[in-house]
Amino acid sequence: MDRRFLTVLGVSLVFALVVSSIFYQMSSKAGSNPKPQAQQADTQDVVVAAKALSVGGTIKADDVKVLKIAASAFPKGAFSKPEEVIDRPVISNILLDEPVLDGRLAPRGSGNGIAPMIPTGMRAVAVRVNEVVGVAGFVLPGMHVDVLVTGRPPGDGASMVTRTILQDITVLSAGNTVQPDPRGQPINAPTVTLLVSPSQAEVLTLAGNEARIQLVLRNGSDTAAVATKGLSVKKLYNTSSRGGGSSLATSHDDSDDEERPRPRPRPVIAVASAPAPLPVAPPPPPPPPQPDSVVVIRGNQKSVEIIQKQAGKEQAQ
Repeated sequence: MDRRFLTVLGVSLVFALVVSSIFYQMSSKAGSNPKPQAQQADTQDVVVAAKALSVGGTIKADDVKVLKIAASAFPKGAFSKPEEVIDRPVISNILLDEPVLDGRLAPRGSGNGIAPMIPTGMRAVAVRVNEVVGVAGFVLPGMHVDVLVTGRPPGDGASMVTRTILQDITVLSAGNTVQPDPRGQPINAPTVTLLVSPSQAEVLTLAGNEARIQLVLRNGSDTAAVATKGLSVKKLYNTSSRGGGSSLATSHDDSDDEERPRPRPRPVIAVASAPAPLPVAPPPPPPPPQPDSVVVIRGNQKSVEIIQKQAGKEQAQ
């Protein structure tokens, strides 16, 4: 065999082995090294509840733990470090292994119980209730109610009046319960705590001391305020004009005459009076009727004789 051919063949084999080894090393580095970097960049720590956390409690170090999740699945408002959530009050129930979100926690120093649930600028007022006022125990936390007051306004002979004084008020708690029963069961509690503004707190406190309070449930999605005129005993019981008896009013249209709006009086316009006419002299009386007369001439004598007298003389003769 030709020596030149063997030399070329050997050099070609060596060159092929070198190229293949270099390509293998490059491909192995490209396939092994980027994977850990990609995995490290796609994960992120998230703080989750190590046990179920209820409203009113404060998060301790053993109440949370840290898990790794995909960075794309990191919840909005979540935390990566336990130090960010420790000693913060819970204002909404958190389940086991559920990420701890900022919206479920109150700022540090807000207090315990329902105090962290009170927004800035609002107040919580407790109202004493019974089965009637508390709508048989169905005034539960999170519901919305209207507040009615029944009393006698100041004034001589004033009758009892019922009016709606507050509308669309949020219930914070029923007794010591700040969360509704999962099965929807009623909660019999001696007091109900309502979330109100400072001015509404004054109205509610005065109403509780001066009159009777009644809570009325409303749909949570119905936030419209309704203008009401209230109802008095005079409106409730209409005095019948026939027979002198009393009948129950069926609508506000059956109110007494004193409560009905009266028409406004027409404005009086002053008109300048015309000057008095000047006195007019009465016409002179007509002259009395003159009797008929005739002129008689006798010779050189002329006389006037009245016919009526002459006729009277002739009758007398």
